Amino acid sequence: MKHSDTQQSPLSQLSPDAHQQPLSTSLQNTLDTIKRTTGFSDDMIVRQLFIGEAAKQSVAIVYIEGLVNKADITNTLLEPIMGLLTDQVEENIEKTTDYLKQYCLTIGNVEEIKKFATLYSALFNGSAIILVDGLAIALATNIKDAKDRPVMEPATESVIRGPRESFTETLRTNTALLRRKIKNPNLWIQTKIIGSVTQTDVAVIHINGIANEKIVQEVLDRLNQIDIDGILEGGYIESLIQDTQFSLFPTMYTSERPDVIAGELLEGKVAIMVDGTPFVLIVPSLITSFLQSSEDYYSNAIVTSLIRLLRIAAILISLVAPAFYVAVTTFHQEMLPTPLLISIASQREGIPFPAVIEALLMELAFEVLREAGLRMPRTIGPAVSIVGTLVIGEAAVTAGIVSAVTVIIVALTAICSFIFPSYGLSNSVRVLRFPFILLAGGFGLYGVMIGILALVLHLCSLRSFGIPYMSPFAPLILEDQKDAVLLFPRKFLTKRPRLVNQTNTTRASQYKKTYKR
Repeated sequence: MKHSDTQQSPLSQLSPDAHQQPLSTSLQNTLDTIKRTTGFSDDMIVRQLFIGEAAKQSVAIVYIEGLVNKADITNTLLEPIMGLLTDQVEENIEKTTDYLKQYCLTIGNVEEIKKFATLYSALFNGSAIILVDGLAIALATNIKDAKDRPVMEPATESVIRGPRESFTETLRTNTALLRRKIKNPNLWIQTKIIGSVTQTDVAVIHINGIANEKIVQEVLDRLNQIDIDGILEGGYIESLIQDTQFSLFPTMYTSERPDVIAGELLEGKVAIMVDGTPFVLIVPSLITSFLQSSEDYYSNAIVTSLIRLLRIAAILISLVAPAFYVAVTTFHQEMLPTPLLISIASQREGIPFPAVIEALLMELAFEVLREAGLRMPRTIGPAVSIVGTLVIGEAAVTAGIVSAVTVIIVALTAICSFIFPSYGLSNSVRVLRFPFILLAGGFGLYGVMIGILALVLHLCSLRSFGIPYMSPFAPLILEDQKDAVLLFPRKFLTKRPRLVNQTNTTRASQYKKTYKR
């Protein structure tokens, strides 16, 4: 069903092209246009009053209830304007807005508006609009009501050592948290509005002189090409501007911790903040970004290096342990010691399914229980997932559906999957585990090796804003190996990643003094 010309849909009314006309000099015409465009919404408040000794100058204050601070409306707008009894506003109407800004309004941020598009943007961002009859200029006063979630400890990134604060859903609160970390005028923040309906603020942040200007410009160009009606979370931006749409591996790193984002900015990367979400995007992102934790840099370098090796080993176990078990028990029994082989064979006696089906069933059951634990209320979610796993595993072994060794392999895989610093990479490994099991069930260890080779080739083919995803391993950069798998002490980390930063690669001068006792 098509809309007539006199009855447009709200989506068409909110399109940017429909409101590029200037404001009317008639106050009533301007108010009528605003009311029609907003569908005569009940939360839009219009307060009309008169100023001047003769009380002939008509003024209107327009705001959205719930987005502005009512106390500020009364104290900084209504009382000063209603107390304005000078004839100056009647003798020279063209200077009324200047007089209001200079002698009446006590609020700091006041902007002049001449078009409806700018008026709607300010109105729905928490500004009160002052309209004067006879003038085609409005004043926008930013008196947004600060209903913001307080800065709390990160919910998805546990903190053992480091700042216990996380971003919120408010853009300006998040930029302020970054300003507290990087007190430098070279921290540049460029805000864009994306989404023809939602009009979402998106900030592009980088450190001038450190970030690669080509990457910054590439980010801005990709954001400018986005044509969408709404942006509700950073995942929208990630999906629209990433290099490839057909890869399980994330090419943009996300974090809700200000210290993590500040550290990435100091490496020469670019941050993308989206209003309404506490998760900030970082580009370009390399494979090492998903294998490292910010707490690695707060601890002893030797301990951190050992933990990183343990982390990589756990990731490999999580990826190929079920597939290796299926391959060995199905095709390569000679690889197992005789006592272990006899023990596994005795446990599998009477099991109706082959090892590949057995592993797939248990992995699928575990994934279902994990998702159920995540989606259920927090008070009962962990209990359901833990109890469900124990009950189902014990019942399956007792009923002879699966063997005990399969339960052990799946449990080990599950434990190793929780060691991932990045949730995005964890999801990729969770999905890849199933094709590896199928390859092992069909071709044994040869299938596992084929899968690993295909995975490595795919990773080497990925790019994140033009930077090789496997850097600094492929291509091999010896200087960057100081902070790849192993972590060298801070005094040796004098250079930033070479492929990320091409203008300022020096992090610090070489330490010359050695302290001895």
